[in-house]
Amino acid sequence: MRQIAFYGKGGIGKSTTSQNTLAQLATKFGQKIMIVGCDPKADSTRLILNTKAQSTVLELAAKMGTVEDLELDDVLDKGFGDILCVESGGPEPGVGCAGRGIITSINFLEEEGAYEGLDFVSYDVLGDVVCGGFAMPIRENKAQEIYIVCSGEMMAMYAANNIARGILKYANSGGVRLGGLICNSRNTDREAELISELARRLNTQMIHFVPRNNVVQHAELRKMTVAQYKPEDEQAKEYEILAQKILNNKMLTVPTPIEMEELEELLMEYGVIEDDETQIKKLEEKEASAK
Repeated sequence: MRQIAFYGKGGIGKSTTSQNTLAQLATKFGQKIMIVGCDPKADSTRLILNTKAQSTVLELAAKMGTVEDLELDDVLDKGFGDILCVESGGPEPGVGCAGRGIITSINFLEEEGAYEGLDFVSYDVLGDVVCGGFAMPIRENKAQEIYIVCSGEMMAMYAANNIARGILKYANSGGVRLGGLICNSRNTDREAELISELARRLNTQMIHFVPRNNVVQHAELRKMTVAQYKPEDEQAKEYEILAQKILNNKMLTVPTPIEMEELEELLMEYGVIEDDETQIKKLEEKEASAK
């Protein structure tokens, strides 16, 4: 059984990307999958379950008294592609640490034998890794392969680099590895080239470039993955390709995070578009030197 985790900056489309990819992994490649949502918003499974929000382990435990009073059937729901879904939940805003919900859920699932017979367990983790609570799947040696969802935007790349730092911190003691960057396109300038170069510097790969397509939002409005909403759409094929790449991925590395100055230089190198006059001047200079 492979334990993977999707990380990335808040709002980057991490939960959407993970659910669309896992749906293809289950339906096209016959993988038995469980999603463990590690976000207090409990939105890591909504597209698989076609529902607004799943009841969380912490919510149910509070109603029952303790987590020991729960049964697996109380917290597990089955959705599209026979994917098993559970949401950890979290504390009230401003109170406590989400890490408590994450590790409580994982321990409960393991003790109750929920992982038996699975091919993949996927952890969907909120935002950055600087908070120890959200780093829990890495710290506790649960997640073995990390996939970072990013884009060509500054803060998404900053978060990806920061997450790489977190992986590096626990790589030697826990064996966690980086499986690659998933570029969830925002149509920024030279985006694929930029993320490919960032991946190279982080000692990993851009495992796939997911093009921007409004069909994803149309499916989300219906609380569906693209695989369920429009299975023949080109975007469904993109997620299928990503699923196959993850299934066959052998490039699991210890990352080499870069300094902030290098990150900014990288953005300037790939992100600044020259005006027409500058481009013409450079072309003329190149032609002159060739003569």
